[in-house]
Amino acid sequence: MASHGFWSLGGDNAGANTGSQSPSTPRAWCQAAAQKLSGGIGSKLCALLNVGEVEKAAEPGAKQPPETAAGTCGCNKSCNCTKAAVGFSDLYSTDLLPATDGDTKTMTFLQEVVDILLAYIVESFDRETKVIDFHYPNELLQMNNWELQDEPATLDDILISCRATLKYAIKTAHPRYFNQLSTGLDMVGLAADWLTSTANTNMFTYEVAPVFVLLEYVTLKKMREIIGWPDGRGDGIFSPGGAISNMYAMLLARFKMFPEVKEKGMSSVPRLVAFTSEHSHFSIKKGAAALGIGTESSCIILHILVALVQGFVPFFVSATAGTTVYGAFDPLIAISDICKKYNIWMHVDGAWGGSLLMSRRHRWKLDGVERANSVTWNPHKMMSVPLQCSALLVREEGLMQNCNQMHACYLFQQDKHYDLSYDTGDKALQCGRHVDIFKLWLMWRAKGTIGFEAQIDKCLELSEYLYNKIKDREGYEMVFDGKPQHTNVCFWYLPPGIRYMEDKEERKKHLHKVAPVIKARMMEYGTTMVSYQPQGDKVNFFRMVISNPAATFEDIDFLIEEIERLGQDL
Repeated sequence: MASHGFWSLGGDNAGANTGSQSPSTPRAWCQAAAQKLSGGIGSKLCALLNVGEVEKAAEPGAKQPPETAAGTCGCNKSCNCTKAAVGFSDLYSTDLLPATDGDTKTMTFLQEVVDILLAYIVESFDRETKVIDFHYPNELLQMNNWELQDEPATLDDILISCRATLKYAIKTAHPRYFNQLSTGLDMVGLAADWLTSTANTNMFTYEVAPVFVLLEYVTLKKMREIIGWPDGRGDGIFSPGGAISNMYAMLLARFKMFPEVKEKGMSSVPRLVAFTSEHSHFSIKKGAAALGIGTESSCIILHILVALVQGFVPFFVSATAGTTVYGAFDPLIAISDICKKYNIWMHVDGAWGGSLLMSRRHRWKLDGVERANSVTWNPHKMMSVPLQCSALLVREEGLMQNCNQMHACYLFQQDKHYDLSYDTGDKALQCGRHVDIFKLWLMWRAKGTIGFEAQIDKCLELSEYLYNKIKDREGYEMVFDGKPQHTNVCFWYLPPGIRYMEDKEERKKHLHKVAPVIKARMMEYGTTMVSYQPQGDKVNFFRMVISNPAATFEDIDFLIEEIERLGQDL
């Protein structure tokens, strides 16, 4: 399958006539865009990018862009733009729609906002720009007036606030941002997010979200098919995040075993206990606390027989497919055998690793997932769907409805003129539910399953490349032996000053301070971001995760060199 660059406009000659500039730079992209995009959009983007190059233009001998004549819109050609006729210093939000004759002012204002967003997007993919313009909280509070006032601000002030907010935002789309499990920015997903915000509806009934409800139905069915459940049967819902999806699973498991708990509460059930692995996500304990089971009843390791002897009733096992720190996968087949033997609900927390099901090369790491009763899968991580997008998939159809429904008659009337099974709100804990599905569905249409597969495989290849480069490199130590199962590469960087320390405790004490200092310097320089943390008896180490499809082998090389540059004197 052909691979198109991030700045490609789809043609083989997209980079033609761009002079000596690399086709991977925003400037070359703009020159191509100005030729290929209609309505002067390419020219406008080029003009907007010039704003970010004021310092370069001010250098001696630098070529200055032609000044825009006063009273023109700035699109560098004769046009009928309304920008020239509309100023925002004397306008307020009350001048916009639904105000009478507010349509022109609204369109012009929103175009200004879109221009700000487009410039930020293009800048985010430019490796010459900073990942972050870091300031300490007290500095940032003093640099701008963030306080809320009694009197309304002008639309000019609103636009200034938009620019300032993005100026200090973290460029999570930047190819050298590796700080979180969810990185990157997909253009189709972004377009979908804009559309859903414009539609501004709720997912609780078909009558107010007909297309979105159907798309959720279609997409969840497809995801269940990929898990391996026959004909995609079952149920599911999109929730605010993996932690809530995991809590849903625990809620369903408890209801399945003790349905009376819904009306009578925890006093009607015996002492319950849930099991999970040592490196599972903290949301398992948090869910146990929220549901009244208690964190002490969320046990590590499968000591089911011990729990039974102590009078506990095991009701829930959460296996992890892709742990947050190490990216490890629990043995799902063996766990499913135990769950079947003791009639315990098996949940797979695949928030991080579930997307590997899209890859024919890597899905074997989730062998046995089809035996689970429920699965958490976060497309906003490895699939780069804009936040938030987390799915809970459930094997038993109708269980969510029975567990959570409250029959609110003002929403879920039983005499509606359409199939009531599409009123999905009563199976959710929430009443108001954001439209998360359209981003995933539209991206899936744009990429196809093979596109997601290629994206995921590329991220795994980059992580293997990093692992192979540093595993035997002087100054690096791996946190655990063996090739990583996911894109998590965990390692220590040892500056020259501590590499040959003989006192192990002193060496450990010094090493604990290295990653935080390097991370702080990364942020202050703005060059890159990568996470670190301690784990058990292991002192602070770097946890490099790759989920940004914009990242390249050169970005991995840059990260290694930057760590060494910033830590050389420690």
